[in-house]
Amino acid sequence: MPRIGRPPATSRPQILEAARAILDRDGWEKLTVRRLAAELGVGATTLYHHVRDKDDLLVQLLEHYADQLPRPELPSDPRERIVAAATLMHDALAAWPAIVEVLTADDFVGESALWMVDGIVGGALGCGCSPERAVAVYRGIWYYTLGELLIRARAGRRAAQDRPRYRDRVFAELDATRFPSLAIVGERWPELTARDTYQAGLRAFVDGLLAQESK
Repeated sequence: MPRIGRPPATSRPQILEAARAILDRDGWEKLTVRRLAAELGVGATTLYHHVRDKDDLLVQLLEHYADQLPRPELPSDPRERIVAAATLMHDALAAWPAIVEVLTADDFVGESALWMVDGIVGGALGCGCSPERAVAVYRGIWYYTLGELLIRARAGRRAAQDRPRYRDRVFAELDATRFPSLAIVGERWPELTARDTYQAGLRAFVDGLLAQESK
């Protein structure tokens, strides 16, 4: 007798789509092979034909996402190549905030995204950095980028909950005798900190990192 009803969804695209749905909804710590199997309506052993474990699943998600990113030609000027590659990396991660949490483990990497890392390291080498210094330039940019994205992602989730913002009340009621400098901008603090300053900060950061090489 033929099986009645819809067959289990076990193709790789369906598995990755379901995994991303869990990741976006509940966070990467709640994403497990067993939970993914339940979401798909199959046994966990079925999924092990496609993924070895949770780490392998996360790497496959990263690879699948990176494969779909546009890959424009980077500038020939090495300093501009650093800025362009870092901006592309930032924008790609900003488009999928949930994956930023995964990358804070500083362990998962998809080979399909390494061209951006190579662009930053190559740009630093082109600016006269030693290989060791070039890696330090990349790491500094990576931490700056990840930190900016992480704070904005978490702030965005909190804002979506439509709860009173404790910070805004504190800054609106600052005692000018105790915090004279902050009191000047206190009421404008939410507006000023909401501005997108990544690009300007990135350029200043890159200039500072490369300036250290010339000393």
